Amino acid sequence: MTTTAGTGGAGSLPRGRAEQQDYRSRVRGCLLGGAIGDALGAGIEFDSLDAIRAAHGPQGVTDYVPAYGRRGAVTDDTQMTLFTAEGLIRAQVRRDTGAWQPQADVHRAYLRWAATQRGWGPDERVRDAGWLAREEWLYARRAPGNACLGGLTDDRMGTVADPKNPGSKGCGAVMRSAPFGLLADWDAEAVFELAAECAAQTHGHPSGYLAAAAFAAIVHGVVRGEALEVSVHRTLGMLAVRPGHEETSEGLRKALIAVRQGVPTAERVQTLGEGWVAEEALSMGLYCALVAQDVRHGLLLAVNHGGDSDSTGSICGNLLGAVHGETVLPPGWLAELEGRATILELADDFAMELTHGPSPHGPDGRSAAWLARYPRA
Repeated sequence: MTTTAGTGGAGSLPRGRAEQQDYRSRVRGCLLGGAIGDALGAGIEFDSLDAIRAAHGPQGVTDYVPAYGRRGAVTDDTQMTLFTAEGLIRAQVRRDTGAWQPQADVHRAYLRWAATQRGWGPDERVRDAGWLAREEWLYARRAPGNACLGGLTDDRMGTVADPKNPGSKGCGAVMRSAPFGLLADWDAEAVFELAAECAAQTHGHPSGYLAAAAFAAIVHGVVRGEALEVSVHRTLGMLAVRPGHEETSEGLRKALIAVRQGVPTAERVQTLGEGWVAEEALSMGLYCALVAQDVRHGLLLAVNHGGDSDSTGSICGNLLGAVHGETVLPPGWLAELEGRATILELADDFAMELTHGPSPHGPDGRSAAWLARYPRA
């Protein structure tokens, strides 16, 4: 098994069959859990807590509510998360060629997502599009953020040194960044840096890209076997040396403090913010994951507030799925989830690429099919 970036920290990429199955379960859990949280919040994203309770009862929503014409519909949060994962797979594939710039591969994946927001369906004339960009259900606008759309209107790739939208710290980068944390054989610092660079492609304020990097680093820790709170503390140490970290660090600390302030309630979630900006969305989603009695409890807590419910639900679901794996996800919610088959397929491809190294696209005869799915171009 190969290592794609420096190693270090607790654990390593799984080598035995049982360990590989556990890793695949965590990858599946992270992507599916995030999508479930996204779908739970999609129908109430712009409602106040009072309006949610008036419409759905004193407990707020307890199940999917219709959004975008169906139950279980996902938003741009899940769409962009899937393209992040696809871009990372293609970066791993391109590594065999000696061309190694994963932030550029992720940027190209985000440009493919942006094309889904402009077109009616897949353009079969586009070479090297890969399979994900040909999934028709992804060609739907689900309230994408202006920074995401605006940052991807041309081919220039933003960087931390020269970011796109330098004033933007909306949650549109943090909510798509869990897949960076699934790079379990990477060094934690490398995961952090890559997530920050890719966030700066659309969100150039330090809180916009550092919150995304912190989220990825937290996911990375739990996938490698750390307790969630331990991973948060480790990430705080990584943040402390980055210029402009103060808002993101404060958001993480507020989440940790809130855990010890009493019984979790919607009102307590709302003391952490509304979730429209990156550090608040991360704080709220993390808090709900930390206090979750189970996945259902955590996700419902994460969406029942007067703010960006789909993004906080998505972040919480990514975390809980990465911690516990796919088997803890409520089967009823899985059954109705939009795009479930696509998410599972992508998750399994991601886990295969990470656990088998170059073998899916090596000289053993399987490369043609794999490279058709994940072209090197």
